[in-house]
Amino acid sequence: MSETRRPSDAWLYGWAAGYASVGAASVLVPLYAIDLGAGALLVSLIAATAAFAGVPGAILWGKAVSRTHRRRPFILVALGSTGGVLLLAPLLSSPWTVLVANAALWFVVAAAAPVLNLVVVDGYQPHEWSVRFGKLNQYQGYGWLAGLVAGALWSALAGSAFGIAPLPAKRLFFLAAGVVALLGFAAVYVRYPERPRLTERRYVRLLRRVRQDGLGGSRSTRAVPFGPGRVYWALRSLRRNGRSGKPATERFSGELTRYLAAATLFFGGFAVFFAPLPSFLTDVGYTTDHVFALNVVSAAASAVAYAPVGSLAARFDRFRLQTGALLSRVVVFPLVAVVGGALAPPGGLLVVGALFAVIGLAWAFIAVTATDIVADLAAEPVRSEALGAYTALGSLGGGVGSALGGVVAGGVGYEATFALAACCILAAAVVVVRGRRSGRGATGSSGL
Repeated sequence: MSETRRPSDAWLYGWAAGYASVGAASVLVPLYAIDLGAGALLVSLIAATAAFAGVPGAILWGKAVSRTHRRRPFILVALGSTGGVLLLAPLLSSPWTVLVANAALWFVVAAAAPVLNLVVVDGYQPHEWSVRFGKLNQYQGYGWLAGLVAGALWSALAGSAFGIAPLPAKRLFFLAAGVVALLGFAAVYVRYPERPRLTERRYVRLLRRVRQDGLGGSRSTRAVPFGPGRVYWALRSLRRNGRSGKPATERFSGELTRYLAAATLFFGGFAVFFAPLPSFLTDVGYTTDHVFALNVVSAAASAVAYAPVGSLAARFDRFRLQTGALLSRVVVFPLVAVVGGALAPPGGLLVVGALFAVIGLAWAFIAVTATDIVADLAAEPVRSEALGAYTALGSLGGGVGSALGGVVAGGVGYEATFALAACCILAAAVVVVRGRRSGRGATGSSGL
């Protein structure tokens, strides 16, 4: 297909605007629920229901797209619903209604992901898909970061510059975020590309080939998740490739099965830490603008590190890089509880901010190396299925870990919760080290 017939990417600015609203809401929603009386358990349940709500959303909408052969309405509904939920949020007065609204938000956001994946590669050859997925992730990532930055600035200025109390300030920001999402709706409505030519059936067939080839492109591009809706394609891959009737433990090697178990465990450990984290920070004296700022630091550290880490992963032992990143989180997660509880802002903010930078940097190493390790450990006939299993199991671990983190935080305390998160990650790191010792796929291209 010629370059001139390729669809324009201008509509992605509209999706980025919607993702900016979602990024801001990812931090604002738990803080808003806390202001309405939510404790650590309910805040963690908000994270868990958001993780699980995305799965049926992606599956149901994916099937609807396949049957109707239409895509534009689904993206517009996602953006319109996002705007509607955010505009409705200021009217909510119970943390339980916030939980329901947030689940609805993530249902529609995740539901749009299968559609986005189809649209963004329409008109491009399979060898170009990794670049296109990277572009989609770039728009989403910068939109998400912009939403976090806007939330941090508004939280810092609302009280000092405008004299607005914290709860009304959050409600005003929800309204602003809802308007931005609707502006994204208008941009997509006007700039969405021409009628698609790539069918879902052909996309799935070509995607399997792309995955079997290792996705191509840089490791930093292909390792970054495209959002919770990627579970849809993971489950499609598992269903289509598993028709032999054999369980995964028979189709996968022992080394691969152990690594997938480790990935499930460390994603669960991450969620145990992050789910009750907003409640912990507010309990020890951090304000809304502090929480936003810490999330900005973590997201920015990951964003700037992806490309350099991708270069390192091409030269050095990926198992060692990932193990080091996991162990850094084993140390840092409990330190957040110790330092955050002992040092109040503003001095504590600097130290905790440095810890969040390490957390974000560690994620860049983990994300970049994980798909490479799975691809190396999987035999070519099941490589696509293995990558799908990694995605699905990671999301499952995240949902279960979020609920577990809330239960432990509410019943025992934050220190025990963060220690549990560290123990889960440490156990996963041990399994990763065992995988390296198996000798298959253990080194980068230089063998260092």
